[in-house]
Amino acid sequence: MENRNLWAPWRINYIQGLAKPENCFLCEYLNKPDDENNLVLWRTEKSVVVLNKFPYNNGHLLIAPTRHMGELENADESEMLELIKLVQQAKKLLSLSLNPHGFNVGMNFGRCAGAGLPEHLHIHIVPRWSGDTNFMSTCSETKVISQSLSELYNLLKDNSRKHNLPCL
Repeated sequence: MENRNLWAPWRINYIQGLAKPENCFLCEYLNKPDDENNLVLWRTEKSVVVLNKFPYNNGHLLIAPTRHMGELENADESEMLELIKLVQQAKKLLSLSLNPHGFNVGMNFGRCAGAGLPEHLHIHIVPRWSGDTNFMSTCSETKVISQSLSELYNLLKDNSRKHNLPCL
């Protein structure tokens, strides 16, 4: 039997970053105007929406307040309202752009709960398709992402403009 390799070169930055002291990449993105390279989809008064560079599935977005805080109880009402409105708008954009069959939307608090960045509150929105959990994830804990992040970013930016999103 021939040995086959599945290449995922974008994962090396994540793997190498695990050993480094943590900087808040969301705050770094907020302080840099390089939205395309940082995959910042939208900036609003109180929030930011970015493509996850290490996605669970194609179209995986992170929605975060601009204010650095780790706990939901530290968010004020206007921040919470804007975050949930952005979930609504992001879901609409992903539906128009990728036609998923469903979504997972969630938050993780603390490393033991799966938070990769526990000190900056963020919401995950993950598009799902029937059958997207296949033998790859079942047998080898591997996901197959079928579109490059830059291609997806451009598609979402184009559809965002076309449909005037976000409209808060």
